Amino acid sequence: MRLDRYTLGNYTPGAPYWKQLLWYFIGSPIVSSYWMPFSSLKVATLRLFGATIGQGVRVKPGVRVKFPWRLTIGHHVWIGEDAWLDNLAHIQIDNYACVSQNVYLCTGNHDWSHPNFELITAPIHVQQSSWLAARSVIGPGVTIGKGAILALGSVTGRSLEPNTIYAGNPAQPIKSRKMISHHLDDDLNPLSESLS
Repeated sequence: MRLDRYTLGNYTPGAPYWKQLLWYFIGSPIVSSYWMPFSSLKVATLRLFGATIGQGVRVKPGVRVKFPWRLTIGHHVWIGEDAWLDNLAHIQIDNYACVSQNVYLCTGNHDWSHPNFELITAPIHVQQSSWLAARSVIGPGVTIGKGAILALGSVTGRSLEPNTIYAGNPAQPIKSRKMISHHLDDDLNPLSESLS
Protein backbone atom coordinates (compact mmCIF):
# COMPACT_ATOMS: atom_id res chain seq x y z
CA MET A 1 0.00 0.00 0.00
CA ARG A 2 1.03 3.60 -0.61
CA LEU A 3 0.58 5.70 2.51
CA ASP A 4 2.12 8.67 0.71
CA ARG A 5 -0.99 8.71 -1.50
CA TYR A 6 -3.45 8.54 1.39
CA THR A 7 -6.27 11.08 1.36
CA LEU A 8 -9.53 11.48 3.27
CA GLY A 9 -11.49 11.11 0.04
CA ASN A 10 -15.06 12.35 0.54
CA TYR A 11 -14.78 12.28 4.34
CA THR A 12 -15.13 15.55 6.27
CA PRO A 13 -14.81 16.18 10.03
CA GLY A 14 -18.28 17.75 10.04
CA ALA A 15 -17.30 21.17 11.42
CA PRO A 16 -15.44 24.23 10.12
CA TYR A 17 -11.71 24.43 10.74
CA TRP A 18 -12.03 27.20 13.35
CA LYS A 19 -14.39 25.03 15.42
CA GLN A 20 -12.02 22.08 15.20
CA LEU A 21 -9.16 24.28 16.42
CA LEU A 22 -11.21 25.66 19.33
CA TRP A 23 -12.15 22.13 20.32
CA TYR A 24 -8.57 20.89 20.08
CA PHE A 25 -7.01 23.74 22.08
CA ILE A 26 -9.82 24.63 24.54
CA GLY A 27 -12.72 22.16 24.64
CA SER A 28 -10.87 18.87 24.58
CA PRO A 29 -8.38 19.85 27.34
CA ILE A 30 -11.30 20.79 29.62
CA VAL A 31 -13.15 17.52 29.01
CA SER A 32 -10.05 15.34 29.47
CA SER A 33 -8.66 17.32 32.43
CA TYR A 34 -7.64 15.56 35.64
CA TRP A 35 -7.40 18.93 37.40
CA MET A 36 -11.07 19.67 36.79
CA PRO A 37 -13.04 16.63 38.02
CA PHE A 38 -16.52 18.19 37.79
CA SER A 39 -18.81 16.43 35.32
CA SER A 40 -21.11 19.44 34.99
CA LEU A 41 -18.38 21.60 33.40
CA LYS A 42 -17.27 18.77 31.11
CA VAL A 43 -20.87 18.15 29.99
CA ALA A 44 -21.44 21.88 29.44
CA THR A 45 -18.28 22.06 27.30
CA LEU A 46 -19.35 19.09 25.19
CA ARG A 47 -22.77 20.67 24.66
CA LEU A 48 -21.16 23.99 23.73
CA PHE A 49 -19.29 22.19 20.94
CA GLY A 50 -22.39 20.46 19.59
CA ALA A 51 -22.92 17.27 21.61
CA THR A 52 -26.47 16.34 22.60
CA ILE A 53 -26.41 15.19 26.23
CA GLY A 54 -29.19 14.30 28.69
CA GLN A 55 -29.55 14.67 32.44
CA GLY A 56 -27.30 13.23 35.12
CA VAL A 57 -24.37 12.30 32.88
CA ARG A 58 -21.03 11.62 34.59
CA VAL A 59 -17.80 12.24 32.67
CA LYS A 60 -14.67 11.12 34.53
CA PRO A 61 -11.13 12.53 34.12
CA GLY A 62 -9.12 11.55 31.06
CA VAL A 63 -12.10 11.06 28.75
CA ARG A 64 -11.28 11.88 25.12
CA VAL A 65 -13.84 12.76 22.47
CA LYS A 66 -12.74 13.19 18.86
CA PHE A 67 -15.66 15.31 17.60
CA PRO A 68 -18.36 16.35 20.12
CA TRP A 69 -20.69 17.42 17.29
CA ARG A 70 -20.93 13.70 16.42
CA LEU A 71 -21.95 12.58 19.91
CA THR A 72 -25.33 11.86 21.48
CA ILE A 73 -25.53 10.74 25.12
CA GLY A 74 -28.78 9.89 26.93
CA HIS A 75 -29.77 10.36 30.56
CA HIS A 76 -27.77 9.05 33.56
CA VAL A 77 -24.87 7.69 31.50
CA TRP A 78 -21.43 7.09 33.04
CA ILE A 79 -18.24 7.60 31.02
CA GLY A 80 -15.23 6.20 32.93
CA GLU A 81 -11.67 7.42 33.25
CA ASP A 82 -9.59 7.45 30.06
CA ALA A 83 -12.44 6.26 27.82
CA TRP A 84 -11.71 7.17 24.18
CA LEU A 85 -14.72 8.05 22.01
CA ASP A 86 -13.01 8.11 18.62
CA ASN A 87 -16.07 9.34 16.77
CA LEU A 88 -15.08 10.03 13.20
CA ALA A 89 -18.67 8.85 12.68
CA HIS A 90 -21.57 9.35 15.09
CA ILE A 91 -21.59 7.67 18.50
CA GLN A 92 -24.90 7.34 20.33
CA ILE A 93 -25.01 6.17 23.96
CA ASP A 94 -28.53 5.65 25.30
CA ASN A 95 -29.98 6.09 28.81
CA TYR A 96 -28.36 4.31 31.78
CA ALA A 97 -25.46 2.90 29.77
CA CYS A 98 -22.08 2.53 31.46
CA VAL A 99 -18.84 3.02 29.52
CA SER A 100 -16.07 1.98 31.93
CA GLN A 101 -12.40 2.93 32.24
CA ASN A 102 -10.18 2.78 29.17
CA VAL A 103 -12.98 1.67 26.85
CA TYR A 104 -12.21 2.43 23.20
CA LEU A 105 -15.08 3.14 20.80
CA CYS A 106 -13.58 3.18 17.30
CA THR A 107 -15.72 4.42 14.40
CA GLY A 108 -12.93 4.45 11.80
CA ASN A 109 -11.07 1.78 9.87
CA HIS A 110 -9.10 1.47 6.65
CA ASP A 111 -9.68 -0.50 3.47
CA TRP A 112 -6.67 -2.82 3.58
CA SER A 113 -7.43 -3.97 0.00
CA HIS A 114 -7.17 -0.44 -1.39
CA PRO A 115 -3.69 0.64 -2.56
CA ASN A 116 -4.13 4.04 -0.86
CA PHE A 117 -5.42 2.59 2.46
CA GLU A 118 -8.75 4.42 2.16
CA LEU A 119 -10.60 5.54 5.29
CA ILE A 120 -13.85 3.74 6.18
CA THR A 121 -16.18 5.04 8.91
CA ALA A 122 -19.36 3.69 10.51
CA PRO A 123 -21.37 4.77 13.59
CA ILE A 124 -21.59 3.03 16.97
CA HIS A 125 -24.82 2.72 18.97
CA VAL A 126 -24.68 1.72 22.65
CA GLN A 127 -28.25 0.95 23.66
CA GLN A 128 -29.99 1.49 26.98
CA SER A 129 -28.75 -0.16 30.20
CA SER A 130 -25.78 -1.84 28.53
CA TRP A 131 -22.31 -1.99 30.10
CA LEU A 132 -18.96 -1.80 28.34
CA ALA A 133 -16.53 -3.06 30.98
CA ALA A 134 -13.04 -1.68 31.49
CA ARG A 135 -10.58 -1.87 28.58
CA SER A 136 -13.15 -3.26 26.15
CA VAL A 137 -12.92 -2.29 22.47
CA ILE A 138 -15.84 -1.68 20.10
CA GLY A 139 -15.37 -1.45 16.34
CA PRO A 140 -17.08 0.59 13.61
CA GLY A 141 -20.71 -0.12 12.78
CA VAL A 142 -21.40 -2.01 16.01
CA THR A 143 -24.66 -1.83 17.95
CA ILE A 144 -24.48 -2.90 21.59
CA GLY A 145 -27.96 -4.30 22.24
CA LYS A 146 -30.15 -3.12 25.09
CA GLY A 147 -28.88 -4.51 28.39
CA ALA A 148 -25.88 -6.29 26.83
CA ILE A 149 -22.54 -6.54 28.64
CA LEU A 150 -19.10 -6.59 27.01
CA ALA A 151 -16.78 -8.05 29.66
CA LEU A 152 -13.39 -6.81 30.89
CA GLY A 153 -10.83 -6.46 28.08
CA SER A 154 -13.13 -7.91 25.43
CA VAL A 155 -13.13 -6.87 21.77
CA THR A 156 -16.02 -6.83 19.33
CA GLY A 157 -16.29 -5.91 15.67
CA ARG A 158 -19.87 -7.16 15.41
CA SER A 159 -23.14 -6.15 17.05
CA LEU A 160 -24.16 -7.68 20.38
CA GLU A 161 -27.59 -9.14 21.11
CA PRO A 162 -29.70 -7.55 23.88
CA ASN A 163 -29.43 -8.83 27.47
CA THR A 164 -26.45 -11.06 26.65
CA ILE A 165 -23.02 -11.16 28.27
CA TYR A 166 -20.06 -11.35 25.89
CA ALA A 167 -16.40 -11.99 26.66
CA GLY A 168 -13.14 -12.61 24.82
CA ASN A 169 -11.35 -11.50 21.66
CA PRO A 170 -13.30 -11.74 19.48
CA ALA A 171 -16.16 -11.47 21.98
CA GLN A 172 -18.45 -14.50 22.20
CA PRO A 173 -21.77 -14.84 24.05
CA ILE A 174 -21.30 -16.64 27.36
CA LYS A 175 -24.72 -16.34 29.01
CA SER A 176 -27.90 -14.31 29.26
CA ARG A 177 -28.12 -11.32 31.55
CA LYS A 178 -30.92 -11.69 34.07
CA MET A 179 -32.24 -8.44 35.53
CA ILE A 180 -33.68 -8.46 39.06
CA SER A 181 -36.00 -5.53 38.37
CA HIS A 182 -37.23 -3.85 35.21
CA HIS A 183 -38.35 -0.60 36.85
CA LEU A 184 -35.64 1.44 35.06
CA ASP A 185 -36.48 0.32 31.55
CA ASP A 186 -38.88 3.09 30.63
CA ASP A 187 -38.39 5.77 33.30
CA LEU A 188 -37.16 8.22 30.68
CA ASN A 189 -38.03 8.49 27.04
CA PRO A 190 -35.22 8.11 24.52
CA LEU A 191 -33.08 11.23 24.38
CA SER A 192 -34.21 12.16 20.89
CA GLU A 193 -37.82 12.37 22.14
CA SER A 194 -37.36 13.81 25.62
CA LEU A 195 -35.12 16.71 24.55
CA SER A 196 -37.07 17.71 21.45
